[in-house]
Amino acid sequence: MSKKFSPVPFLGDFINGEFIRPQSPNGNLEKRDPGDNKQLIFEFSFQFEHVSRACEAAKNAFRKWADFSLDERKNYLFRLREGYVNQSEELATMISREVGKPFWEAQSEVQTMINKIDVTLSEGLNLVEEKKIENAAGKTPGFLRFKPRGVMAVIGPFNFPGHLPNGHFIPALLTGNTVVFKPSEITPGVGQVIGQIFEQADFPAGVFNIVHGDGEIGKRLVMNEHVEGVLFTGSYETGFRIKQDILPQFWKISALEMGGKNSSVVWDDCDVKKAVYENIMGAFITTGQRCSATSRIIVRRSIADKFITHFHNAAKKISINYAFENPFMGPLINSAALDKYLRFQGIAKREGNEAIMRGKVLELERDGFYVTPSINIVAAPDPNSTYQKTEVFGPNVAIYMVEEIADAIKIINQSSYGLALSVFSSDREVFQYCFDRSRVGIVNFNRSTVGASSKLPFGGMGKSGNNQPAGTFAVYSCTYPVACLEDDAPLDVTKAPPGMNFEDT
Repeated sequence: MSKKFSPVPFLGDFINGEFIRPQSPNGNLEKRDPGDNKQLIFEFSFQFEHVSRACEAAKNAFRKWADFSLDERKNYLFRLREGYVNQSEELATMISREVGKPFWEAQSEVQTMINKIDVTLSEGLNLVEEKKIENAAGKTPGFLRFKPRGVMAVIGPFNFPGHLPNGHFIPALLTGNTVVFKPSEITPGVGQVIGQIFEQADFPAGVFNIVHGDGEIGKRLVMNEHVEGVLFTGSYETGFRIKQDILPQFWKISALEMGGKNSSVVWDDCDVKKAVYENIMGAFITTGQRCSATSRIIVRRSIADKFITHFHNAAKKISINYAFENPFMGPLINSAALDKYLRFQGIAKREGNEAIMRGKVLELERDGFYVTPSINIVAAPDPNSTYQKTEVFGPNVAIYMVEEIADAIKIINQSSYGLALSVFSSDREVFQYCFDRSRVGIVNFNRSTVGASSKLPFGGMGKSGNNQPAGTFAVYSCTYPVACLEDDAPLDVTKAPPGMNFEDT
């Protein structure tokens, strides 16, 4: 499927139901194909004033949108779903071009976007249904109802430029909020395609808006006075800055899904072949550029040689190529990611770890940011090690060898991140031990750390998040619970406290 593409015209920011090009730009950016640097994809400009315009449009649209019945909002989301289906190839193509991920993987991402609408309707909305509590105060019944918050800012990442922001704004819209979405400046074209699909779905003006730009645009968006909540997926560093920016506006909800330094425990009673397959997927899919990627494999020493041999052999067979050549692994996202990946090869070596597979630049027909996977045997667990504690965000995995499961837990919990853990064993007691003692938000049994279910919560502890998980639980970040005591009974004056006399009132 080798292709040559043309640049995509920039339509502008999507504000109040129409695309508006900046008239007085504050900056200009360009996006090139990370798998073929000669191909220009997108040139765009941004304007700070568009942030306030988009937020004001969302604010003005909120009351009408919130007053729609759930069925009315569903109908708009069904139209959006139809747009995703009809333009799935265009959307997947843009994801592959901008991220460099293989086309088959981009197609899977689009399908997840489609499924998110179905899952939110069938699973997520159930969590915020009205609940009646009998005798909540004496014989007075109580009700728990969830209300939309208002304008929600969605800040998108580059690695899943469709699926991850979609996982935020679908629940937000269905629960009655309006949205201002800032795509990653690394994947602006995907954001534009999403805007076109929303335009065709004919949402009421101002319900969904898009502003493009750099970090300053993001900062102005999250700090805007009309924004009631910030929904973010991306790096720890960016999430930390968002938290700092909105600290004076302490009432704003923030759901921050950040990085990971995820572990996989491979025990001696596991299915080794399956463990190898799942860990290859966990470590190297999306060129390791997933917050849930497996970056540490902890193997029981008695099977370490066998596992490492098979894992190494499987890693050497991974195909690496341009997104439309049907490889397993594409390029890294940009030169900064490439430099960081290579730098950590040296850091790992200087800290005494053994490279059994060295990551290096891979020169292919196209000039892109291609690298080979890397595997290091860790000399000794060290929570102060730069290599062991840093999220590399590339196709790198560190392998530890331990004797006892308690040793594995120490390594898992030495990280300041706490997103995902996999346990490979035939003994559920091993899984339960790891589940009980690990400080993570996702624990899988005989499954890799990647490939989370949209029907479950998704989030992590420590530097991986701020206890506002996404997945089905995203509806909680988009709503706030309101308590109601509703008393239809006539006044019983006999219950008045001493000193009050209503007999003759």
